[in-house]
Amino acid sequence: MSPLVLATSYFFHLLATVVWLGGLAILTILVQPAAKRTLSDHPALYDFLNRLRKRFVPMANFSLAVLIASGMVQMAGDENYLGVLDFSNSWSVAMLLKHMAVAGMAICSLAIQYGVAPALERTSLLIARGKTGTVDRERLQRREMQLTWVNNGLGMLVLLFTAYMTAL
Repeated sequence: MSPLVLATSYFFHLLATVVWLGGLAILTILVQPAAKRTLSDHPALYDFLNRLRKRFVPMANFSLAVLIASGMVQMAGDENYLGVLDFSNSWSVAMLLKHMAVAGMAICSLAIQYGVAPALERTSLLIARGKTGTVDRERLQRREMQLTWVNNGLGMLVLLFTAYMTAL
């Protein structure tokens, strides 16, 4: 494989990793706790976090597509890659585990995007109209944070498996 093609693939792969995992970590570790401390139970807190989520989700989804495309290029050019479903070396096993972690991240992201986030929006609208209490919103926010922390943990596993594969 051409070194230019491989280098370009590595560049976009690393950039997409920084956007997805870095963005997720920044939101979870820095932004959400600071926003909660600053805004507490103020209705602007949910609006602020919702706006951040809506800006981040398209970037994260695009990053996932870039990671898949660039990862396939890199895998095809790697001497340790033995073929589909051939796990006869440590590199292939680590790659399988890495792909399982990425799949877990995608599932967590989809659960947030298409399950928890829309439910939070509906609940906030109902609260604004005085039709429900804040218990549902708090439960959904806890679920969102749980999934986000699981996503962060899986992201760290992806980096761990990548480091191991690089060392081989």
